[in-house]
Amino acid sequence: MPKSTLLIIGHQVVFQVMFLIKNIYLQHKTGKSIRGKNTEANYSILFIIAFIACSVFLSFYQSPIGITRLVDTHTAELLALLLMLINLLIGAAALLTMKDSWRIGVLEDEKLPLIVNGIYRMTRNPYFLSYLFMFSAYTVLLQNVLLLGLSVIGFMLINSMVNNEEKYLQRVHGEAYLQYKKRVPRYIIL
Repeated sequence: MPKSTLLIIGHQVVFQVMFLIKNIYLQHKTGKSIRGKNTEANYSILFIIAFIACSVFLSFYQSPIGITRLVDTHTAELLALLLMLINLLIGAAALLTMKDSWRIGVLEDEKLPLIVNGIYRMTRNPYFLSYLFMFSAYTVLLQNVLLLGLSVIGFMLINSMVNNEEKYLQRVHGEAYLQYKKRVPRYIIL
């Protein structure tokens, strides 16, 4: 099996296990669904699954489709590993900081506390940001222009989810959320 395939699959095992453990724990603790029924979330989830599948396919079959070699393979692997590590650290920090307020999508009937501590002092959307690092990691690893195009689409879908979530947070938390929004960037300080 190609090294790039092993890197992607290994990364996904760690990333998805963190996500599943958090979701199963909260579902068990609350006794109810923690997943909203949002169109944006559904499309984004399907897209992310397709992006990961496409990445695995392109790496496993070492497909020449879309390859644009900008750096040597070793450098691409190191940079991709760094991006994957950042993805995991940001994702784990988001899952831990949210504690019992973690939800997948917006649940309109719930009013959970506004989380502004931990990693949420640096970015309003760390878990979504972690996905952007994942898209970047796989694109760099495979040096593939097709994945770059898909990453742009992924960003647009994630941004749509974020817009929906921010409208909800503003409705629920009002001025407290507006003040938080002024202090903390949506994704990352550039």
